[in-house]
Amino acid sequence: MIIHLATDHAGFELKESVKSYLKNKGYLVTDHGAHEYNSDDDYPDFIFPAAKAVAKDKSSRGIIFGGSGQGEAIAANRIKGVRAIVFYGGNTEIPKLSRLHNDANILSIGARSISFDDLIKVVDVWFNTSFERGRHVRRIQKLDQET
Repeated sequence: MIIHLATDHAGFELKESVKSYLKNKGYLVTDHGAHEYNSDDDYPDFIFPAAKAVAKDKSSRGIIFGGSGQGEAIAANRIKGVRAIVFYGGNTEIPKLSRLHNDANILSIGARSISFDDLIKVVDVWFNTSFERGRHVRRIQKLDQET
C-alpha cells in the first residue's frame, strides 16, 4: 500500500516522524510536502496533490497534517473520491469506525493536539481496519454522485 503524506508548517515535524515510522514498517511513502519548514506556506499547496493521488489510486491511503487538521480535511474532501476524517486525539474508536463504515482513505491529523506515540497507535489500527461494505457501499456511492 502506498501512503501519501502532506502537511503545512504546523504538522511538518510530526509528518517527518510518521514518515520515518512508516518507511521502517515497510510502507511505500510518497511525501507531497512540505519538504522543509516554512511558517508562511499554505496547506492547499500540499494537501491537494496528496488527495488527488489517493483518489486516483484506490488502494492507497493518505495522512495529512495541520495545526488542527480541520482545514486540511476540508481541502482534501473537495477532491472526488476522497473521504478524509479529522483526528486530534481522544476516542480511538472514531478512526476505526471511519474505516469500517465510511471507507475513509485520508486521516487528517491535528498535529498540535496529539503526540507521536498516540498517533502511531491510531495509524496502525486505521491501516489494519477494512471497509465493512454491506449497506455502507450505497452511502458512499451517494456521496460520490454529489461531488
